[in-house]
Amino acid sequence: MAASAAAEGQVIGCHTVAEWEHQLQKGNESHQLLVVDFTASWCGPCRFISPFLGELAKKLPQVTFLKVDVDELKSVSQDWAVEAMPTFMFLKDGKIVDKVVGAKKDELQQTIQKHLATASA
Repeated sequence: MAASAAAEGQVIGCHTVAEWEHQLQKGNESHQLLVVDFTASWCGPCRFISPFLGELAKKLPQVTFLKVDVDELKSVSQDWAVEAMPTFMFLKDGKIVDKVVGAKKDELQQTIQKHLATASA
């Protein structure tokens, strides 16, 4: 089975710890902004924000969007101290630079823009 290739403008689902670590590594090497959506299949607000995240991914190919199901990758969500869904972590060069908790479209968009502005400065 082929690994889910990260096409430009997509939210990449990480279904194994190895896949997750590979995407983090790739993000570090490319110095791109990574936006990680910690989500759960049973979470209503997560389902609500998901299509919006997909739209952002299409509009912002210079940002890598990852999705982690907290039930599927419990160890990852524990390592990252995720306590509420959805939680969005913003990473730059392997470090957490920001975090948005909850399905807040405006805040999510503003935080991405803020970090893109500092990335290209």
